[in-house]
Amino acid sequence: MPTAPRRELLDQVLDKWSLAVLNDLCERPCRFNELRRAIPQVTQKSLTTTLRRLERNGVIEREVVSTRPVAVRYRITELGKTLREPIDVLLAWTSRHMPAIERAREDFDEREDARL
Repeated sequence: MPTAPRRELLDQVLDKWSLAVLNDLCERPCRFNELRRAIPQVTQKSLTTTLRRLERNGVIEREVVSTRPVAVRYRITELGKTLREPIDVLLAWTSRHMPAIERAREDFDEREDARL
């Protein structure tokens, strides 16, 4: 069982917005609005929170670009790049086992419906 700090880190790195952000930043550095366009379902507040959390954990870095107006660009760090392999393994696992998981969910839902 993961300790509290490890569980917190996993929760922060593996949530749905973090995975989407990391996926985009693995491809190239992005500005905030580029990420917003790439992940249209995320709110501005959620994206800001996600970026700050990932930056705090050393997974991404924030760079102020001296343009007019001043812009901020995010990029994945070397530490962040090391997440690619384990995340890809988890995604492959979900793809491989999704039919069995869907059957288990349906069975569970049927049992729950029968109880009501």
